[in-house]
This record gives sequence, structure tokens and C-alpha cells, in this order.
Amino acid sequence: MTAVPSPLETAALDALRQLPDPLTGQDWVSARRVRQLKVLAGRAEVDIVLGYPARSQWPAYTHLVEDALLRVEGIREVAVNWSTEVIAHQAMRGQALLPGVKNLVAVASGKGGVGKSTTAVNLALALAAEGARVGMLDADIYGPSQPLMLGLSGKPDSPDGKTITPPVNHGLQTMSIGLLIEGQAPAIWRGPMATQAFDQMLRLSNWGAPGEPLDYLIVDMPPGTGDIHLSLSQRAPLTAAVIVTTPQDIALLDAKKGLQMFEKVSVPVLGIVENMATYCCPNCGHEAHIFGQDGGKRLAETCGVPLLGSMPLDLGIREQADSGRPTLVAAPDSKVAGLYREMARKLAAGLALLPKDYSGKMPGVSVQPKPQAD
Repeated sequence: MTAVPSPLETAALDALRQLPDPLTGQDWVSARRVRQLKVLAGRAEVDIVLGYPARSQWPAYTHLVEDALLRVEGIREVAVNWSTEVIAHQAMRGQALLPGVKNLVAVASGKGGVGKSTTAVNLALALAAEGARVGMLDADIYGPSQPLMLGLSGKPDSPDGKTITPPVNHGLQTMSIGLLIEGQAPAIWRGPMATQAFDQMLRLSNWGAPGEPLDYLIVDMPPGTGDIHLSLSQRAPLTAAVIVTTPQDIALLDAKKGLQMFEKVSVPVLGIVENMATYCCPNCGHEAHIFGQDGGKRLAETCGVPLLGSMPLDLGIREQADSGRPTLVAAPDSKVAGLYREMARKLAAGLALLPKDYSGKMPGVSVQPKPQAD
């Protein structure tokens, strides 16, 4: 907004300053999300640009804005125009971002078997469903599962013999070692070979499209916190990370190690996802906490990070992922899909509060040798 607002427009802006964003807590005026506000003949029209994808929430957010503005004397009608603008945020230790990618988000776990890969793919699909451009990098070199979960097969194209064009299914660009090795052959590689393979998939893939970079590249990390995990975390210009766990005490111990690993490499953790929180008997409807109760919540409180959400132990989640149609594709209107979308919005809103990336805007410094006197 550049024009001087009228007294009625000033009153409308003051009303919006009292309205915090439901996810970031910032008001849209102070956060410069209100790009235009006009009041003519009692009709207010406002353009608001969110810094995170939340298309499903626009109707609810519209009601909030209407309620605030209709309290202003002189405003009788309100129209709200929503859009999304995801910016690039600072990668760890100031690393330069990947070409074609604004934000790189790792989904990790301290141990295997907690549903990390299933969570990663559904979060990626949920972000896409909310209006973002999203890609998936399967960094689990020894146990790649994203090709199966996304129904992908066959080797990807290489337009120039040097780079790779990641295939697309269900709206996600995806790259995985599972698309490069023959059949079901295991990747029996030592650490340096695995790290090199990851680096090539990360940097030689043509992410995004011309003029349309990915808003988020979700990285499905290998489970654990060993040397290779630390190496992968350090080599990728990560923006942030998400930790997946179950309520079980042993899983929580390992999840805490994973969180501490990201702290060591200066990667902010956006939150914790608690899988297998409850089980509901399909016959009698009884709900039980098989692996313990509120473990993820306690871990989040102890470590000072948000609990993004708790997911049930649901047969459908497993069946849908195994079929190549994850929950967000197979049952987009289900309760479980709604939980994934809620977590994705929280993740994206938390990331939107991180420092902006300026690595591409820093001026170059050229040092010239001092000419020698004759």
C-alpha cells in the first residue's frame, strides 16, 4: 500500500491490526500481508497475501476479516481477495539455496518404523493441496520407499546426459535412488558412496520449472542419527526440519537425538509429528493408546518446539501408501487427510516466520592487487 489512506481506510486498517493470523499470531497489517485496502461507498475491498499455503482456510479467514471490518462505522460490505506468496528463507549457516527450490525441509526420525516416509509424502501432498509447488527427494539411500508410495517406476529422463528431470505423479516432482538402481537390487554402499549419490540427486535434478521454482522440497531422510545422517544434513542447504516419532519411550529417546543433531548443524526444527498415537478398534470403537500417551507432547514441551499433530494408528494410511495412492490422494476428504493438512499448514506457517534468504542478493567483492610502482 502506497497511497495515503482515507480516514475510513485508516479505521479499517486499525481494525485489521487487532486481528492476528490464526497460525503465525502476527496481524496481517504489521506483517505487510495487506497489499491493498480500498473503501468506496461503504464497500471495503482488501487484498491479503499469505506467506504460507492455506487455500482450504480462505473461507474461514474471510469470515474473520468480515467480522472485523463490519464493526467499523461506515463499512457495510466486505470483499476479500486471497493469494499465497511463499518466499525463500535462509538456509543453515547461510548456504546458497538450490536452483529451482525456495525452501528445503527435512523430515527425519531417530529410528526406523515410526512412519517417517508415510508422513513425509502426505505432508508434501498436503502442502500441494493447499496451493504450494512441492517436490519430494527420497534421501533414504538404503531403503527408498517413495517410488512405491507415489506409484512411480522407470528411470527418469536426462535431457542433456548430465542432469535429471524428476518424474511427476500426484502433482509432486520426485527423485529417489529407487528410480535409478536396477529392479529391487539393494544399495550396498559405504557412507561416502551414499553421500555422493544423495548429493547428485539433490544438485543434478532439474527442480521446479522455468520461472516457477518449488516452494518446498521435502527431503525424506534416512532413519537414525549416525555419520551418514549428519553428512547428509550438512551437505543439503536445509531451511528447516520436522521430527517424526511415536509415543513409545524408546522412540522418544531417539527422536530427541535427531532433534539435537539438527541443532548441532543450526537447522531449526519446525515441530514434532506423533504417529500411532491412538488405535480405534473397528469392531467396538474402543480407543487405546497402544504405544503410550502424550509422548510426543511431552517431548515437544521438553525441547521447546511445537507439536504439529498426532496421527492415529490407521490401517487405511498403510494400505493407501502401499497402493501408490497416499491418503491425500486416495481419501482427500477423510478425517486423516484433514489432520495431515492441518500439520502441513502449521509447518508452513512456522517456516514463514524464519529469516528471509538474502544469499542471492549479496554484492560481490572483488579484490584487485595494488599496482606496483615503476
